[in-house]
Amino acid sequence: MPKMKSNRGAKKRFKTTGSGKVKHRRNYKSHILTKKSPKRKRKLRKYTYVHDSDTARVKAMILES
Repeated sequence: MPKMKSNRGAKKRFKTTGSGKVKHRRNYKSHILTKKSPKRKRKLRKYTYVHDSDTARVKAMILES
């Protein structure tokens, strides 16, 4: 049986923390920023965690347990 391959796109987008949570960048920060308020753009800078129900799927894609 060959080795499992990780999803390379997911590998670049998600990181696991020491406690096992999965961290990702927020959406809606790449373009059309003129109509978004400075407060909204500032909040979009922060990283957030993947929801608990999706964590197992993301870890399977990046092949981390």
